[in-house]
Amino acid sequence: MFIVVEAKTGIKKRGKSMENALRRIRSVADLQFGKGVGERLFPETVEISYSKATGRIRYIILNGQRLATLRPTDGYLSLSIDAARTVVKQARFAQCFVTIRNDVSEFVAKGGDVFAAHVVKVDDAIRSKDEVIVLDENDQVLAVGRALLSSSEMMAFKVGVAVKVRHGCTEES
Repeated sequence: MFIVVEAKTGIKKRGKSMENALRRIRSVADLQFGKGVGERLFPETVEISYSKATGRIRYIILNGQRLATLRPTDGYLSLSIDAARTVVKQARFAQCFVTIRNDVSEFVAKGGDVFAAHVVKVDDAIRSKDEVIVLDENDQVLAVGRALLSSSEMMAFKVGVAVKVRHGCTEES
């Protein structure tokens, strides 16, 4: 059974409204990354934290680690590196992967943006502004970020930023 942390009081709750919250975040993940990803990414044991200001779902936490943030601007999920690794391991069929050349993987893992010239493979479903997971040619997670180009543009263009990286897997905090 998952837990919801009420923002204003910090009280942990369980119940019907919490089931609705879990169903909602799973539905968003399915819409954003592909059918079935939500259930694999968010097990029954997740904690859901609400915004103190708005009372809306804000963070999804598992074992004390933030998996995702539900963005208030568009209602989509922003993934953490841990969540990206879970998607790669458990939901390989997801439609959110950008694969880059191994020779630039260290730069991207440190938080550098992905340039179109470095993209070797991209899922066809990716559109501009989609949340993506950046992989090296060995399918290791390097970063998470937002696509600035569509999949066809990433493959066609030889200049420009393809993915604005939010978090690299070896970023120094």
